[in-house]
Amino acid sequence: MKKKLRDNGLSLILLLITLLTLGGNLWMGWHDFNGELNDYGRIPITFAEYLTSGHCIESVFENWESEFLQMGLYVLFTVFLYQKGSSESKDPDKEEEEVDREPSPSRPGAPWPVRRGGWVLKIYQNSLSLGFFLLFIISFFLHALGGTSQYNTEQLLKGKSETLTMWQFMGTSEFWFQSLQNWQSEFLSVLSIVVLSIFLRQKGSPESKPVDAPDSQTGE
Repeated sequence: MKKKLRDNGLSLILLLITLLTLGGNLWMGWHDFNGELNDYGRIPITFAEYLTSGHCIESVFENWESEFLQMGLYVLFTVFLYQKGSSESKDPDKEEEEVDREPSPSRPGAPWPVRRGGWVLKIYQNSLSLGFFLLFIISFFLHALGGTSQYNTEQLLKGKSETLTMWQFMGTSEFWFQSLQNWQSEFLSVLSIVVLSIFLRQKGSPESKPVDAPDSQTGE
């Protein structure tokens, strides 16, 4: 058990933090939405009802979409773009790095798609970026779905009869404001680690170069 905890500690701690912060987000969002209902003289809803509301779905997935978009593009860009001196980049002066080698089905422990070859291997060798883009698309449309429901709810609370379909809501400035305000912050965070890892160090982290490495060293 201790070995399993040690071997999976990073993902377990990040999962715990994610669940705690997501729970806090849902709890505070519930109170915020009920406060809004109270302002309009409406009856508060239960926490279970809130979980299926547009307010909840929109608030969660407008953030998730930006995370998945950021990671998908970052993984893809690092295939062919470089940043000299960054621990997050391949070395532009090397003709080929370990990650560029052709997959060999004879390598010990090679995953099943590598041994299978063909179209399965083609998909698998791009599966990390594809997985992130798929999660982005799902989150993007769930954001739009929740945002439409929340927009229409606000219209009804204000006594207005005009409502929008999801496709109409996706054409509004409100939808793109919600998306872009998250996207820009995510790309700023990626830019920060790419550039700061040129000059700054964190001893023991694989996201950093060794402490005594020159600034010009590229990669871990």
